[in-house]
Amino acid sequence: MAGGHDASDAVELRAVSAGYAGRQALREITARLPRGRVTALVGANGAGKSSLLSVLAGVLRPTAGTVGGLGGRRPALVVQRSAVSDALPITVRETVAMGRWADLGPWRRPRRADRELVETCLDRLGIQDLARRQLGDLSGGQRQRALIAQGLAQRPELLLLDEPTTGLDAEAHRLITDALDRAWAEDGTTVVHATHDLELALRAHHCLLLAHGRLLAAGPPAEVLTQDALRRAWGTPDLTPWPPAEPAATHGTASVPDRGGHR
Repeated sequence: MAGGHDASDAVELRAVSAGYAGRQALREITARLPRGRVTALVGANGAGKSSLLSVLAGVLRPTAGTVGGLGGRRPALVVQRSAVSDALPITVRETVAMGRWADLGPWRRPRRADRELVETCLDRLGIQDLARRQLGDLSGGQRQRALIAQGLAQRPELLLLDEPTTGLDAEAHRLITDALDRAWAEDGTTVVHATHDLELALRAHHCLLLAHGRLLAAGPPAEVLTQDALRRAWGTPDLTPWPPAEPAATHGTASVPDRGGHR
């Protein structure tokens, strides 16, 4: 599944600011995201995680600063499953195959290699048996896996995911985590995901901790996600004990509380 990759060793944000309708969501973010590795974006709702993903994806234009090292292919942005309508009359296989559209263009038919890639992505996310099902009929975890498979089918150099494991059961969480591990380890993909899942964040190679649109800390997750730093990021001492003593029974993860607002 590997494609051609940019020679630079990182995606670089230099003093990036961005916002919506006069409201600033990101304030002078300067950071390096290591290429071919996993970076976790951590912070409360309103911290700027989703806005930073949107800037990296090219769907939100910075009002100041620059982004470099994105490579030659268009980034793949995987939205949360709740952002996709239940009414779409599309099967799981068709959903994943949409990931090939950027390479194929509007008129070319899928080649054998495209069809094989779609099947590989279905298999990686454990949804081959769901391929003929309607996307709107799936459970939340199944639908999230279909959207991630679509992102992988784009063969991106940069894969962006907005809270890919939030609210999922342990099996869906495991399959998604394994797929993201294979994306960087086997395909050389740069993976950046926004998350409240501290266990998932600790698995990353690199971490950005955000608060109110600003970068509080960056570096290895175990060094960035200290109890003191999390208190500052969430503005409260009322946090899940860190590090977690036991995985949560429902999702196998520890998380910090949401505080509302735009991500």
